[in-house]
Amino acid sequence: MILFYRKRLFSKNKLLWISITVFLVLYLVIVGNATLDAIFYHWDLNRYDLDKNGMFSGIEITEEQNQAMKKLTNDTGRNFSFITGFIFASIIATVAYFSGRLILKHRN
Repeated sequence: MILFYRKRLFSKNKLLWISITVFLVLYLVIVGNATLDAIFYHWDLNRYDLDKNGMFSGIEITEEQNQAMKKLTNDTGRNFSFITGFIFASIIATVAYFSGRLILKHRN
């Protein structure tokens, strides 16, 4: 919706459009990186499932499998990335907005 109506919404205040773009890009990078990490760790763990039944038993349990399992299950940071990404991206977008306003005020 923002992209579709951006000319009408932000024709007077381009700094707002820039800060919203900064927010969205940072948020997508943070959450996307966490999602890609989760997908990679899941794929890495599945490499050790020799009989492809979704369970690990017998010779499938090795030190490397245990390390891969720890990487997949220690996912608190990845699970809360949508919250921390929102906070971090909001702070950076706010700083970008007010920095732009200061620069424009200084120029005039």
